[in-house]
Amino acid sequence: MSGKFKALLVKQPEKKVFTRTIIERDVDDLPAGELLVRVHYSSLNFKDALSATGNPGVTRNFPHTPGIDAAGEVVSCSDGSFAPGDQVIVTSYDLGMETDGGFGQMIRVPSKWALKLPAGLSLRESMMLGTAGLTAALSVYELEQGGVRPEDGPILVTGATGGVGSLAVAILAKAGYQVTAATGKMSEEEYLKAIGAADVVERNEVTQGSERPMMKPVWAGVVDCVGGEMLVAAIKSTKPRGVVTCCGLVGSSDLALNVFPFILRGVRLIGVDSAECPMLHRTEVWHSLATKWKLNALESMVEEVGLDGLEEKIQSMLKGGLKRRILVRLF
Repeated sequence: MSGKFKALLVKQPEKKVFTRTIIERDVDDLPAGELLVRVHYSSLNFKDALSATGNPGVTRNFPHTPGIDAAGEVVSCSDGSFAPGDQVIVTSYDLGMETDGGFGQMIRVPSKWALKLPAGLSLRESMMLGTAGLTAALSVYELEQGGVRPEDGPILVTGATGGVGSLAVAILAKAGYQVTAATGKMSEEEYLKAIGAADVVERNEVTQGSERPMMKPVWAGVVDCVGGEMLVAAIKSTKPRGVVTCCGLVGSSDLALNVFPFILRGVRLIGVDSAECPMLHRTEVWHSLATKWKLNALESMVEEVGLDGLEEKIQSMLKGGLKRRILVRLF
């Protein structure tokens, strides 16, 4: 199939120089795959900002269209997994990394990367959530699977003003948990309480005393989006049989920790990986986001832009200046 569509294209005209322009591309230039999708919405993630500025840890081959999230309507599917007109979500895997992604009005991907939009969610709502929402929901799922109940005590969310953190706060509150949001941006206390946090604490309050082998047990569970010292402190201050999920490394990728919380309190540390999450598991969690965890506060948590508004938001994200998730409108 041939046809023109608009996309953000990142080029590398010379070594260590990357340019970003909105151009008209042809469907025939898209990579191989069974599924062709007309993208209605995407979202901006930190990984997208890195890809757009040439970070080799994300994308090495240019020209390239970033966007690890996409939601839209099936144009064609050569293996019959989907029918034309089906509404689908495509996130993670290699989308937006080395495979042209959701910052284009069309994507072509393996059909196994897509799932049908669950009843109860619109395409727009699905991308208000995106990979960040999926990661947050997977974290909450792991707490539930680990037997952490709302009556067991407060749940700590670190990096609470970030994309994953803020959505974790909202989902946990929707699920009935008492949430303590830890942040370095206390100016956002009102916002965090509006989306569901019962308490908001400065991050230094969480890490104070983390040099000790063990800390006072406070948290029934933790959703950690930071890593490093924050994760160490969270583990050391989790109650017996509590569950700590880990999905971030902005603080550090290192974990300077002894085994005492694990062997004396039975604390469980679970890594959350949304990129290669099995489709059965992924579908179950998206269904929960459309039903029991559906958020009423989504509109207040996002800012919507078109392709032409992405450059400003990419630069702002890299400087840590964004206060809300960025929803990208393709049409």
